Amino acid sequence: MSKSIPMERAYLLLVALAVFVGCWLAPIDTPAREQVNDGLKRALTTFAAARALGAVVSVAQGTQVDATPGGVGVSFAPGQALKPLNELIEQFAAIMLAASVSFGVQLVLLNIGAHQLMSYLVCAVALVWIAARWRRGSAPRWLQSALIGLLLVRFAVPLCAVANEGVYRIFMANEYQAALSGIEKSPTSVIDATQEAPSAQEGWRERVERWLPKLPNLKATYDQILKSASDWAERIVKLIALFVLQTIVLPLAFLFVAWRLARATVRGPTTATSASSRPMAAR
Repeated sequence: MSKSIPMERAYLLLVALAVFVGCWLAPIDTPAREQVNDGLKRALTTFAAARALGAVVSVAQGTQVDATPGGVGVSFAPGQALKPLNELIEQFAAIMLAASVSFGVQLVLLNIGAHQLMSYLVCAVALVWIAARWRRGSAPRWLQSALIGLLLVRFAVPLCAVANEGVYRIFMANEYQAALSGIEKSPTSVIDATQEAPSAQEGWRERVERWLPKLPNLKATYDQILKSASDWAERIVKLIALFVLQTIVLPLAFLFVAWRLARATVRGPTTATSASSRPMAAR
């Protein structure tokens, strides 16, 4: 038992040093903020690409062919075949907006945790906890809970942001760039496929003269759009999966790990000491 007291006090000094260094000498807030900003830029860029693609597909979807000379003929809208794709793009844009908001929330939490008052508060509570452990060998439960919460507020968000960005750069960056480049090039392909659409200023005679010779090729044009649309859908799903991982799954996983680490740090040697003392008491 006497040997465990110096070890526990050395552990407490190590915790105090780690908290002080993390708060004042080597804060991780600046690189974490830069990496969250990078994630926010990616989300906003993807959101803008989704809105651009949605606008072009909406125009193609609303394309209508009128071949009604003298009131006799047909009127149809071949672009309505793009309606499911347009709905997918709208949902994609909404998810990208939510991802942007998630990164914005992380920036706010980073600013709160990096404030000097938070650092002072973490250091003060840590010193009170260390003093209680130093004198009594244990600290009140409310003090342990308060220190765990403050450690999470001060360190969890920046550590999670750095780890999240590291996972992205190692495993997801290439897939993101490939999928985004395909989405960004998609509006051009849609415009090229539908550039023969009549303008609103053309009268019915001009429309007939324009469309009647091209009616046999109309179905092939929109078939080409739908064929490309399957590739767009695949890229959209990949981007959704990447951002769901980066804004929901990975942050929650890293936050859970940070919580377990803070809890183990605060409750650390007490469990080991009590476990080692039980056999001695039984003897």
